[in-house]
Amino acid sequence: MNTKALDAVALSIRSLSMDAIEAAKSGHPGLPMGMAEFGALLFGEILTHNPQDPAWMNRDRFVLSAGHGSMFLYSLLHLSGYDLPLSEVKRFRQVGSLTPGHPEFGHTAGVETTTGPLGQGLANAVGFALGERHLAARLNTPEFPVIDHYTYVLAGDGCMMEGLTSEAASFAGHQGLGKLIVFYDSNRISIEGSTDLAFTEDVAGRYRAFGWQVLEVSAYDYQGMRDAVHQAKSQDSQPSLIILTSTIGKGAPTKAGTAGIHGAPLGAEELSATKKALGIPEDHPFFIHPEALAYFKEKASGWAQAQNAWNAQLAAWKKAHPENAALLEQLGKRGPELLDQVEWPAYKPGDTGATRSTSGKALNALAKVYPGIIGGSADLAPSNNTNLQGFPDMDGSNPGGRNLHFGVREHAMGAISNGLALYGNLRPFCATFLVFTDYMRPAMRLAALMKLPVIYIMTHDSIFVGEDGPTHQPVEHLAVARAIPNMVVLRPGDGDESNLAWIMAMERTNGPVVLSLTRQNLPVYEKPAGWEQDALRGAYILYRGSDNPDICLVATGSEVHIALDAAKRYESANPGKTVRVVSMISRELFLSQDKTWRRATVPPKSRVMVVEIASSLGWEGFVQDRADLFTLDSFGISGPGSEVAEHFGLDVHSLVRRMEDLS
Repeated sequence: MNTKALDAVALSIRSLSMDAIEAAKSGHPGLPMGMAEFGALLFGEILTHNPQDPAWMNRDRFVLSAGHGSMFLYSLLHLSGYDLPLSEVKRFRQVGSLTPGHPEFGHTAGVETTTGPLGQGLANAVGFALGERHLAARLNTPEFPVIDHYTYVLAGDGCMMEGLTSEAASFAGHQGLGKLIVFYDSNRISIEGSTDLAFTEDVAGRYRAFGWQVLEVSAYDYQGMRDAVHQAKSQDSQPSLIILTSTIGKGAPTKAGTAGIHGAPLGAEELSATKKALGIPEDHPFFIHPEALAYFKEKASGWAQAQNAWNAQLAAWKKAHPENAALLEQLGKRGPELLDQVEWPAYKPGDTGATRSTSGKALNALAKVYPGIIGGSADLAPSNNTNLQGFPDMDGSNPGGRNLHFGVREHAMGAISNGLALYGNLRPFCATFLVFTDYMRPAMRLAALMKLPVIYIMTHDSIFVGEDGPTHQPVEHLAVARAIPNMVVLRPGDGDESNLAWIMAMERTNGPVVLSLTRQNLPVYEKPAGWEQDALRGAYILYRGSDNPDICLVATGSEVHIALDAAKRYESANPGKTVRVVSMISRELFLSQDKTWRRATVPPKSRVMVVEIASSLGWEGFVQDRADLFTLDSFGISGPGSEVAEHFGLDVHSLVRRMEDLS
């Protein structure tokens, strides 16, 4: 271990970070300055990676959970040879640069996940470690461990305060994810001042209680940190927390160890004094020590050789185990590639079933064809109908299982699912009641931001939940999910539409999907020939009425059969009047279509009524008057579902009366 070269790397990290943040007049210099020695050791001596191929399957993953310290990561990516030129480092936090304020997946080479919201990165890393262990169990053979790498995380005091990390760490300890190693930058400083203001717990004791191995070492002791990593790797049945005692902003003469260096540039005076103290030439902005460049240049050949050796092993593995190689190829198919092989459950008009049940049948049909489908529920699998039948549970004794038990940890479930999607070769789903998207929204938003194909199975999706009352009856949750950019909400109304919704979900590979599903049974209704073609665009004409209907009922999910029943009753009682019923499986997809097709589906000359027993938010543009919104803008009430609907005037009889009032 060349400690002199590592010192040169650490100096360069401090130099680049200070100058980039000063130039941007914005950023967080405290972490990169305080963790510079650790960063040098991590990228130079610990990580198995190849900057020339950031997508190498068997690379170690590194996640900067404390994403505010992004210049720590950008400095190291540049120094070690990733495709991040110095010109981009100089454009830190500028519009269009490759160095945004917080690391963004898919934007900067070497960034494994989008971080910044504290704790998300650590929870994503649990998904990475879970994915590694799962694929290793399914693909490796004794002589060819083709999947064999570690997941490393750098977390800070803020990450440790967030409840999300407790959920994720508890799950990781239960699963025994021995290849997950988390470094905790324990500098005891937050934005407001000392962490003693709000955080005095025994973090080490908490993680030991979670089932983790806990080690402690100075962030400036190269050999001690290296030994700690070796000890962490020797424990294969426990994740490890390595507490790094550090000084925030180390090297700054007056601001080191203070809150003043956490989230603001050093300022011209302190910057000059720091450079003088560290021996950085002041007339050389963005200084990089020559020995740091030489060190990483020498490392490059070794990294390439390691990947070449793995490539040779992979080729030998494929030749010796063609069935495993075929599985790997199938695992890589996460989108529509295999849909034509699925044996979908069949339904006929008059059949009844809750869409949570018909969704479960479709999911199981898909799981038989797609080996990469894995997932689970927040302790609600029997209610969500998400158990993959015929496949074992995933745990430490059976890491190749495909059924996950997340426990009552919705936030961690969402973030871990993001990690599984980021890991690759897997198509994760997770499930709970729709009302509990409140606990999952931060992870769902990041999935949409990162364009991850996570599937959220959200059941018990309306006031028809009934007796559980307003705490469990979602009202605003569909509107909230639809408000997330790049999120698609699918609300099928019967078994046929459930099958189609799953097709739509599997075809979507550039963003997440919410499947909104019922607790109560729904009838399967007769559909026109070729309905699927339009439904894939978001909506279709279920009941035409006429080419120029007087009223057009736009309905979703469990309200479609109500609208259909009401339309027929209205027409029977009002000869000469016609009503169209449009089943809108996805409002977002419908609105993304061309105007001509949308107008042919929902005629602008008809009186449009929206039938969805949930918040009216977002539907206002479909109607002429708020009286045309057959929706609910209040909390529910406890009681049998049908009686709750009657209480609010949201049953079929009330809909017919509302239509007659429009006449």
